Amino acid sequence: MKAAVRDRFGSPDVVELREIEKPTPADDEVLVRVRAASVNPADWYGVTGRPYVGRPAMGLLKPRSNRLGVDFAGTVDAVGEDVTQFRPGDDVFGGRTGAFAEYVCVREERAVVPKPANVTFEQAAAVPVAALTALQGLRDKGRLQPGQKVLVNGASGGVGTFAVQIAKALGAEVTGVCSTRNVDIARSLGADDVIDYTREDFTRSDRRYDLLLDIAGSRSWSEYKRVLSPHATLVVVGAPKGNRLLGPLSHIVKVRLAALRGSRKVVFFIAKFNKEDMLVLRDLLESGKVTPVIDRRYTLSEVADALRYTGEGHSQGKNVITV
Repeated sequence: MKAAVRDRFGSPDVVELREIEKPTPADDEVLVRVRAASVNPADWYGVTGRPYVGRPAMGLLKPRSNRLGVDFAGTVDAVGEDVTQFRPGDDVFGGRTGAFAEYVCVREERAVVPKPANVTFEQAAAVPVAALTALQGLRDKGRLQPGQKVLVNGASGGVGTFAVQIAKALGAEVTGVCSTRNVDIARSLGADDVIDYTREDFTRSDRRYDLLLDIAGSRSWSEYKRVLSPHATLVVVGAPKGNRLLGPLSHIVKVRLAALRGSRKVVFFIAKFNKEDMLVLRDLLESGKVTPVIDRRYTLSEVADALRYTGEGHSQGKNVITV
């Protein structure tokens, strides 16, 4: 089968399309014929090998795995002997390392669920990492309750477009922060209010929020806390690329340390795959409460271009790979 691989860290130019052995599903695995995949910022970091603080997990001198991609959607091609929930021909979506390929194997009980009939393979592939991050950040880390006021800083990217919709589905009053060209997108997703940061400083507003989901990482703690209610929570899920050593962690650490004293809470987390939350996302897709936003489409041979564009940090929603 064909797969996008890289044998060393570097620019997206190190990625190449190569013929590798087609995987065989273990007894508890499902073999999926990938129809579409999507790109996340983590994929870009995995290719560049930066920040260096992440090298113990990524590989010190070279990548631990040469495979790329996580998000996928496709059709079950074969199942292991112990699999009971799926059969060949089922359309599914989920997450598994090595998704930038024609086939991927994933454990039945891990992160693979039926694809709703009302969404395309491309739309389904755009969901897993970004939507899980939004869901877990809002619901689990932010303890979002119906009627609360939520500010999404970075409302037009992959996580942000899902966060606006999921927060609305959870009953929140949502304000999105984005640039001028993305105002209409944020508003179309259901944001009650949209702030164009090129024209208005949202940290100087007289509005107060119960929860701030920070994807852009564009402000300091002293600025953020001006618009947070006394017992609000700041959930940090993204930050600028930073330096080569610490990358986004430099901003995150500064905010965490600055917020140690006080009644407001700061949380940083990385989303974790689990089947229960994937089923929640499936239901949101099927009900129409969440609709993935797709910016650009690429082919499997154009993965390097997709990574390069995603790494620039200006995507409107998600970028997908059609396989």
